[in-house]
Amino acid sequence: MPLQPTDIPSFAATQLSLLDAELDAERAETALLTSAHPPQTLAHAGLAIVNLTIASQRTGLGGKTVLDLEQDSAVKGASGELPQHGIRVGDIVGLAEQPAGSARKKDKSDKKERGVEGVVLKVSRSSVSVALDKEDVEIPGGRLWLVKLANDVTYKRMSQTMTRLQKFTESEYSPFIRALFGLSSLAPLPSDLPSPDWIDATLNDSQKDAIRFALGARELALIHGPPGTGKTHTLIELILQMLRQGMRLLVCGPSNISVDNIVERLAPHKVPIIRLGHPARLLPSVVNHSLDVLTRTSDAAEIVQDIRKEMDQKQASIRKTRNGRERKAIYAEMKDLRKDFREREKRCVDELVRGSKVVLATLHGAGGFHLKEQQFDAVIIDEASQALEAQCWVPLLSAKKVVLAGDHLQLPPTIKSLNTKSKKKNKGADSNKESSALSLEQTLFDRLLALHGPSIKRMLTTQYRMHETIMAFPSQELYESKLVAAESVKARLLCHLPYEVQETDDTREPLVFWDTQGGDFPERTDDESSLLGDSKSNDMEAALVGLHISKLIEAGVREEDIAVVTPYNGQLAVLSQMVKTRYPGLELGSVDGFQGREKEAVVVSLVRSNADNEVGFLSERRRLNVAMTRPKRHLCVVGDSESVGRGGKFLKRWMEFLQENGDLRYPDVDEVCAFSS
Repeated sequence: MPLQPTDIPSFAATQLSLLDAELDAERAETALLTSAHPPQTLAHAGLAIVNLTIASQRTGLGGKTVLDLEQDSAVKGASGELPQHGIRVGDIVGLAEQPAGSARKKDKSDKKERGVEGVVLKVSRSSVSVALDKEDVEIPGGRLWLVKLANDVTYKRMSQTMTRLQKFTESEYSPFIRALFGLSSLAPLPSDLPSPDWIDATLNDSQKDAIRFALGARELALIHGPPGTGKTHTLIELILQMLRQGMRLLVCGPSNISVDNIVERLAPHKVPIIRLGHPARLLPSVVNHSLDVLTRTSDAAEIVQDIRKEMDQKQASIRKTRNGRERKAIYAEMKDLRKDFREREKRCVDELVRGSKVVLATLHGAGGFHLKEQQFDAVIIDEASQALEAQCWVPLLSAKKVVLAGDHLQLPPTIKSLNTKSKKKNKGADSNKESSALSLEQTLFDRLLALHGPSIKRMLTTQYRMHETIMAFPSQELYESKLVAAESVKARLLCHLPYEVQETDDTREPLVFWDTQGGDFPERTDDESSLLGDSKSNDMEAALVGLHISKLIEAGVREEDIAVVTPYNGQLAVLSQMVKTRYPGLELGSVDGFQGREKEAVVVSLVRSNADNEVGFLSERRRLNVAMTRPKRHLCVVGDSESVGRGGKFLKRWMEFLQENGDLRYPDVDEVCAFSS
């Protein structure tokens, strides 16, 4: 039954208090980590990168100083590639001189205070680029380390947006805002939705239906895209059809990756587009549309090129001089140059943005000065189920229409403040309960579906990723048995790969279940392996995963076509040491980190095996949905059906499905031990 209308000031006030709690949780976690652990420990956990040096220093967008950092070649065993880490584009980071292992505590804290803060602009295998927040700061020298910090920039923008919404008077509520809070009904759909002249001839019926629906809806449309159903493919056609109707569009996503994916697909269609912010993958098709490049290469860019050149020369001279007075004089000249640069650049940017029919940005990036006074006919938000609702309102306060695309049955955004309230869930609880309305976990997608009912949504039903046996359980349990495997994928196996793979018991099976019940594969709690709290691992299960992978590789499957996913960081650490060292091309990842990804073969390590049959957050069906829908041709699940099957009704049904429909196997303990030795 649809929900009652929402009181907007109360909604905004609740969001503000939840956002404050979330920022506090993130800051507390960051402070605890950076104060309690040395750089090397943080690096091991993926939260820092050590042994860096400045390779170059230049002027970036907005006159910001950009440092390109590489691994110090003097470090023993340095390969030129950065070690594995979790630093991503958009992260707020601290950069400081790295303390020596023998440094006194006071020396270490002094060095930390002398550090600088910035935003990660680009990450490659061998380097990371950081734009510094403050101008005219003393840049640390020597060997450096970089650590991830709490990102309060996004929270500030969300809080500003919610404060504005809270202060709106009744007369300021647009018909759009009223509809999204249930204060007025949605405009009825036209009785006969016109069928446009399709640009992409390969669209299936459910994709065409979703596009027609989104074009016909006046205020709001939800496109539900289960795994592998071509959601982005559908959005590209929708954007092109809207442009044909003369509309101007703002396209957003919660992450740089989600936005860049659309830029990459839209670029070949030669429409005037501009990408605000910094693309995560610097492919030519993406970069050439980024604001950073267009302010250097477009006709409008000529007004800033000469001053940028002068600033780059000053940046280089700062690096060369050691004289304090000379450095101070150069910084003073830089200050004047920056002021002039920003005024010219603002004119250039304004001209570029106004000339673009499609503007693309992250959700919080859409709240920047570039889009003030800009008008759009519709806002399209991709991956809307992974975005906080307050984040979505950043581009929506002045919107007239929104199309949300996502899958609310996969993982919602990660909420750190939830963990501080309740560390443990009830044993055996089936945690498929709807998120409380008082939780940030409830997304705009969720709330609108509850408010207006399923009539506002169209689901894509043909999936192009998984063998039909892999697809069967998620379709039946989560997608009302509506998913259909496309003819091209429904029966494909590892032995059908476009390179030579032997036909074995493993390569001709789409679904394998290694059942470890019996007590020989016990889990353990790792206090050390995860700095973010206790994590679980299972050494014997990791060895069994390695054994299965070794057989796939022996049959000819390439390492880079195989991924191992697990819900636990502790297990990732064990797998990294035991399996990744033997097969470096293999990809390891957390279930949460693998959302949106796919591989030919995926091995899922469930980890949990204990006498109390506790499963922890394994009982979250959305997390398992992500895990079981990543593979194309082969899914191998490794777990204890006895423990896991008692973790709730959903898990019980999954274990039964695997036993009945998968190739059920019981491991030989001696063979597993031989692999791990």
